[in-house]
Amino acid sequence: MDGFFGDEPGFQPNVQTQTNLAGALAERLALFGVRHAFGVIGGAIGVLYDALEDSRITLHHFRHESGAAFAAAEAYFATDHPSVVFVTTGPGTLNALTGIAAARWDGAKVVLLSGTTGAAQRGRWATQESSAYTLPQDALYSRGPIFDFGVRVEHASELTEVLRRLRHGLARPNGFIAHIGLPISLQSARVELPRAPRPTGLVSSAIAEDRAAECAQLLTEDGPFAIWVGFGARSASAQVRELMRRTGAHAFCSPRGKGIISETHPRFVGVSGLGGHESVRDFMLHEQPAWVLVLGSRLGESTSFWDTALCPSSGFIHVDLDPNVPGVAYPTVHTMAVQSEIGHFLDRLLEALPTDDPTRALPTPSTFRHEAEPIPRAGQHLTPVRPQVLMAALQRGVIDATDALIMSESGNAFAWCNHHLRFQEPGRYRVSTLFGSMGHCASGIVGAALASGRKTVGVVGDGAMLMNAEVSTAVQYDAPVVWVILNDAGFGMSESGQQMFGLSTAQLRYNQVDFVAIARATGADGVRVTHEDQLDDALARAMAAKGPFVVDVIIDPSEASPLISRFESLLRQGSASDIAAWDA
Repeated sequence: MDGFFGDEPGFQPNVQTQTNLAGALAERLALFGVRHAFGVIGGAIGVLYDALEDSRITLHHFRHESGAAFAAAEAYFATDHPSVVFVTTGPGTLNALTGIAAARWDGAKVVLLSGTTGAAQRGRWATQESSAYTLPQDALYSRGPIFDFGVRVEHASELTEVLRRLRHGLARPNGFIAHIGLPISLQSARVELPRAPRPTGLVSSAIAEDRAAECAQLLTEDGPFAIWVGFGARSASAQVRELMRRTGAHAFCSPRGKGIISETHPRFVGVSGLGGHESVRDFMLHEQPAWVLVLGSRLGESTSFWDTALCPSSGFIHVDLDPNVPGVAYPTVHTMAVQSEIGHFLDRLLEALPTDDPTRALPTPSTFRHEAEPIPRAGQHLTPVRPQVLMAALQRGVIDATDALIMSESGNAFAWCNHHLRFQEPGRYRVSTLFGSMGHCASGIVGAALASGRKTVGVVGDGAMLMNAEVSTAVQYDAPVVWVILNDAGFGMSESGQQMFGLSTAQLRYNQVDFVAIARATGADGVRVTHEDQLDDALARAMAAKGPFVVDVIIDPSEASPLISRFESLLRQGSASDIAAWDA
């Protein structure tokens, strides 16, 4: 990581100076690799805001705390540098929690800095009070489901230990979400800036040679195997592809793992899970590999739908940094758990493979091949636009023609993008299928673009765009972002599910919104697409634009998105019996 832990020329981490606590915290966070902070100011963080503004961290003032948190998460994934979110007390802190939870689920590195109510004012109905009288302290200021580390600082003497824990957490190879609560009186307290000795760095979980040899033996002697690639393997693309070359193994990926294996690779099986391909299920049923090597995926609902057809005959070899992941999604299937960083494991595995012994043949690989589904050609003057045709235009005009980052939003956009868009390299596509919060992408693209400087394109539904978008923020900072809006005047994914279950769809439709008018009202630009033959020109304009741009596409709501597996999963979870009871 460039500049991580203060590697900049001329920086002197051991010079001890006096400052206020907020300034010391901002200075050390910059030393720990933070480059960008996102948030909304409030009275209880005035000093902290000022300190961040004066630090080497670039501050971005957003319109809503949840949008700021989504932006911080995506800034991390776009740059591999941890981010900061700053919020005030009460509603400021609570508003940020959705984006912070999404960051935790996705494995980001984000530090939430919030204001808290001072001891003398607690329990006295202070404005926006944040104390044990008004908010759950264990959930907010301790390790748990949301935070890896949390603390409400009560005295300046705690700063050294807080910084030690932040340095340790931000240096580890997996994600880290922290929350530091600071009363305003403490933010301005004078402190000596603690000395910052250069850390030795953390070594990721190593795998013993005999363990690698055991895995190699299982994969090469029990018959053909397959590889299931998840987001945790995004830094090991070269090793995954080399393993496929050396063994002839087929591979498929989770939605978040798109691009780690080229989606045109002759042995790429397809995408599993939400909006995925039937070819993955077909491959497992017909080829029946003995083992599936799982690399950096939790195999949760959005990746597997817990489909037993995806279970190998011998079991999973499941590699993950988190020892609590292997065996959870499929508790009845034999799982050999390996705790390791994916790239390190694959290096050891490749060394252990028996390629140098000409008398020891590898299993004969399958000839299975995934074929991309044909997409209908754009119709001249055809309206409204079919989503499949929009996806083909995005492939041509954005993915194949530029190096822009692409994100897809919760809802039908998930499914259309996961299913149809194809990537050849890791790091260009982001989708948050785990927490699945509407508005994540609509706001997140602003953070990714501001932090990376790269053009960033979000494919979003109109419902998500109405819920949580940061167009005004993008205009303020001239962010190079494009929103491609699937405008079907309703909550399309929810409506499809309700219709499938025979449930009410009342109020899931609304008046069609003119997002170009909204964009221009905030200072951005845009174009509305009503016919399929307008798509290429509209996307070309968007990609050439220097500032924020909206492409408002009037989508045909009658086209069924590839979400049938999601609805079937809900039925298996009990919805079918519930519906039968209601009908009775």
